[in-house]
Amino acid sequence: MTKQKQPNILVIWGDDIGITNLSCYSDGLMGYRTPNIDRIANEGMRFTDSYGQQSCTAGRSAFITGQNPYRTGLTKVGMPGADIGLQAEDVTIAELLKPLGYVTGQFGKNHLGDKNKYLPTVHGFDEFFGNLYHLNAEEEPENVDYPNEADYPNFSKLFGPRGVIHSWATETDDPSEHPRWGRVGKQKIEDTGPLTKKRMETCDTEFLGAAKDFITRAGKEEKPFFLWFNTTWMHFRIHPPKEILGQAGRWQSFYHDTMVEHDKHIGQLLDHLDELGITEDTIVVYSTDNGPHMNTWPDGAMTPFRNEKNSNWEGAFRVPMLVRWPGKIKAGTVSNEIIAQQDWLPTFLAAAGEPEIGEKLKKGHTVGDRTFKVHLDGYNFLPHLTGEAEKGPRPGFIYFSDDGDLVGLRYDNWKFVFAEQRCQGTVMIWAEPLV
Repeated sequence: MTKQKQPNILVIWGDDIGITNLSCYSDGLMGYRTPNIDRIANEGMRFTDSYGQQSCTAGRSAFITGQNPYRTGLTKVGMPGADIGLQAEDVTIAELLKPLGYVTGQFGKNHLGDKNKYLPTVHGFDEFFGNLYHLNAEEEPENVDYPNEADYPNFSKLFGPRGVIHSWATETDDPSEHPRWGRVGKQKIEDTGPLTKKRMETCDTEFLGAAKDFITRAGKEEKPFFLWFNTTWMHFRIHPPKEILGQAGRWQSFYHDTMVEHDKHIGQLLDHLDELGITEDTIVVYSTDNGPHMNTWPDGAMTPFRNEKNSNWEGAFRVPMLVRWPGKIKAGTVSNEIIAQQDWLPTFLAAAGEPEIGEKLKKGHTVGDRTFKVHLDGYNFLPHLTGEAEKGPRPGFIYFSDDGDLVGLRYDNWKFVFAEQRCQGTVMIWAEPLV
């Protein structure tokens, strides 16, 4: 039997983007269209019952580890320099794909810890170029209420955010240690400077260029690639360049202008696959980490769901989910099955030729010089994607707060709410039980 060619895997994530932000879900209801993102839906499958998590770190950790954030502790990260991040014991998609011959790259926002031991290049990625926090945290040193250099000359150095990092995995162990960021380990790290408000205007363009270059180099090596591209748009606060303002049309906001530009960036990635002749060989997924903030007109795109990011309601957890694999996934398909970000790890591994990865990890699975023993919370959706199975394998979803509390449980079309974030303006953040 001839071995099936392994697919490239391109995962594209926006940040805090809601379902109705995309015209493949809303038909332009928001006042603009996203034709490039819509192309993924039109040429593949669009999910209507898809789950991220309630905030950035939780959503990203669930995807890359295939585990509920409660297991990994990655419901949120702390202040810059905090000893919270992706643990060595938790295997990633990248670490599992490497032995199968994949080259791996991550570009854009990470948000899984800023110490050296948490960087993507010691967790299976060959290359990383991106920022480590959300935008409003990165711009704090420029805000008027930030401790000034005259009165606090070392404050930023000791407590401020780390710069935009470009790092590469190496075979050589670097024993040198930074007083804040820790031991370097088997990676080379370059700090390219802070993510200032001005740089925020173009950082997604920087990350996009690096991602395209990575794809080109992978093609020259004739190796399949796994690439996770994470934009900073549309997280609060965006700083769009002046030249893109107004492109969404009259009476539109700068948020809509930036969504249109974000869509163009996705178009560049899709066009790049076309130009290299690898579209047919590449799985493309478009999604995001969590639901949107309700800080833009008309409602932050959480429609038709209740509430927003960082709540226990559906508006916090529901995300757009699109997937394309020409010749494998029927074009224009709509799935009403429940799916979550945790499901992509076993699904990608099955597509790459490792369908039993969940059972192997339960028993203890050796990758290189390390053995991982974890329980995956994700399900293999490959049979559903390819039409072999009408129904998806996921029966429900478990909701955790960013404090790691169990706040809800869904089974089929029933949702049980155990706690609600409803005490705004008080020191008691969580009021329970909900009866």
